[in-house]
Amino acid sequence: MQQRTMGNSGLLVSAVGMGGNNFGGRLNAAETRAVVHKALDMGVTFFDSADTYGKRGGGETGAAEIVLGDALGARRKDIVLSTKFGHAMDDEGKLKGASRRYIINAVEASLKRLKTDWIDLYQLHAADPLTPIEETMRTLDDLVRQGKVRYIGCSGVAAWQFVEANWTARSLGLAQFISQQHEYSLVNRGIEAEMVPAARSCGICILPFYPLASGMLTGKYKPGTPPPAGSRFANPTRFETRFQNDATAKKVEALRAFAEGRGHTLLELAMSWLVAQPFVGCVIAGATTPEQVEANVKAANWALSAEELAEVDKITR
Repeated sequence: MQQRTMGNSGLLVSAVGMGGNNFGGRLNAAETRAVVHKALDMGVTFFDSADTYGKRGGGETGAAEIVLGDALGARRKDIVLSTKFGHAMDDEGKLKGASRRYIINAVEASLKRLKTDWIDLYQLHAADPLTPIEETMRTLDDLVRQGKVRYIGCSGVAAWQFVEANWTARSLGLAQFISQQHEYSLVNRGIEAEMVPAARSCGICILPFYPLASGMLTGKYKPGTPPPAGSRFANPTRFETRFQNDATAKKVEALRAFAEGRGHTLLELAMSWLVAQPFVGCVIAGATTPEQVEANVKAANWALSAEELAEVDKITR
């Protein structure tokens, strides 16, 4: 497994990480353990979660962190553990945000659920319009100084919000974000307009999620053929339906032809293209089976040439 540092920090992670959005929801504790242990066996060292992931997957609030902490056990010390705060933890929308009061409570709850004394990367999951960014950054800096958090990052915030946060932290001598999570794939390159230039300017890395566009880039969906039973597109949610259009289908087929013409699969192209981007720190790939974990990790080993990258750019630009 290729290792790389996250942005300008000294945090070393595997090029492919394990996304925990299925844990505690789509996957029960035993299924989560199987996926986590396979990832460990494959050399994955970055595991990403969030306090709301179990709830999002149809389970209980905080379930994803609980089952991940249980599955890691004594191996927790061998990996980089990441989680997030900020999204609503209750149906009323009261338990959310980035205020000092909320963050201090949220980090203690995550530490307890994950059964750990520290979080390697603690990420703001959504911008909080009610809280001054200075309050948020000062609180996160306190957590770093206390040793409860080693590094901080954010997820899904706008480029201008990210720049404002890091400018505030730099001006006050506080810990700065080292990463930004965003949806990014061969069929969704929207962050290249603003977020990628901002990240490169500030020296932080991008952590792509949905690298396979909810399955569109796995290669298992073929034109004119019904989606496989049990797959995401067999019963699509709003996340999958975004990709169900002629333009995306045409692009995917062009990418499939490109990969197969060079003796590779569409999955290998999707993962390897992301790993080839100099601003990408770790590709966060979710999985529901150990077999998917192995496929995702092995798929990132195609070293695309400059000419191949240029041709892919023309197809997907």
